[in-house]
Amino acid sequence: MSTDPAVVNPDLYRVVFENERVRVLEYRDKPGDRTSPHRHPDSVLYPLNSFRRRITANGEQVEVELTAGQVRWLGAQDHSGENIGEGETHALFIELKEPAPRRIKSVLGPSEG
Repeated sequence: MSTDPAVVNPDLYRVVFENERVRVLEYRDKPGDRTSPHRHPDSVLYPLNSFRRRITANGEQVEVELTAGQVRWLGAQDHSGENIGEGETHALFIELKEPAPRRIKSVLGPSEG
């Protein structure tokens, strides 16, 4: 069973660029939309608009509110998400294909660094 977000949620994720080192996904949803569980490798999240989401993994939940242009690091993780805001979510995920040079502790959802 695939955990690729573009495969398990093809109506929400779209591959807009890919090469040997990076893949860029565009993500769009509407209030109330939910994703099926999926996996992101280490990624950079670039919000194209402001949004609110609930991220869930392994019984843990976090609520995330980001503004347009508020770039965040997303450590490798499996999760699902839900748009809990009043507007659309529109963001780019820049997924890294190379492994991290050292193990970095990951947090659920996006972080500042």
